[in-house]
Amino acid sequence: MAKKIYSLLVVLVAAILLVACGSSNTKDSGSQADAKWEKIQEAGKLKVATSGTLFPQSYHNDDNKLTGYDVEIIREIAKRLDLDVEFVEMNVDGMLAAIDSGQIDVAGYSIEKDSKNAEKFLYTTTHKYSFSSMVVRKSDDSGIKTLEDLKGKKAAGASTTSYMKVAKKFGAELVIYDNVTNDVYLQDVANGRTDVILNDFYLQTMATKALPDIPVKVLEGLYYNPSEANFALKLDNTTLQAKMNEALEDMRQDGTLTKLSEQFFAGEDVSKEKDYDFEKIDVSDVE
Repeated sequence: MAKKIYSLLVVLVAAILLVACGSSNTKDSGSQADAKWEKIQEAGKLKVATSGTLFPQSYHNDDNKLTGYDVEIIREIAKRLDLDVEFVEMNVDGMLAAIDSGQIDVAGYSIEKDSKNAEKFLYTTTHKYSFSSMVVRKSDDSGIKTLEDLKGKKAAGASTTSYMKVAKKFGAELVIYDNVTNDVYLQDVANGRTDVILNDFYLQTMATKALPDIPVKVLEGLYYNPSEANFALKLDNTTLQAKMNEALEDMRQDGTLTKLSEQFFAGEDVSKEKDYDFEKIDVSDVE
């Protein structure tokens, strides 16, 4: 009987220790997040990575000023949090590495909720709803009518994006670009260096309209993968995430998100969720 009582006491003590450790870890995690937020407040600025080449979400206008839908949302969030913003321009891979290293606080990079990256980073609530499309040559549609026609075609894009994973899944040859501007992408499709660009429908529509002299177009009717855009943060930055989400919700309620969307997307409100009935392509098995 004494041995049984002793064993039971050991189990109870172990359980209490586990609960205490769990509580301590949760508390420590919250304290670390609060400390990170306090450090940002003390510095008085938010360090944000953005592409600077993605019209109309992050680009340089005719006066060479960095602007765009994502950029102005971040500026407004910072204003509401009583912070300045320091933008650093880099490509997608650079953004994710910079978050990990603590070089930046926020990345203007959309993490899909069902992707592997969703487990590696925090992300804010959605500020843009869209779907995927393709840019092709006007003269011959680059020989593409279906997703299966991507086989053997040269698909242009940034590495590790979901768009390039779709291209790879359907057998396209990937041509990797490092944070170049829209005109470079479109010209290369037009001159045959590449055949197709898989990307966001609204971005592609705006880019082709802004550069009408380049003989390319968004391939009508071939749409897929409804998507949501958000901002990425490091996993332990939960206090900043909560602050940003609160600001985003206020912007949604007071009409600021709609106003910015209509400004940069030619009257289209991409901030409101839509029920897109397009095929969802699983690329979880694509490296």
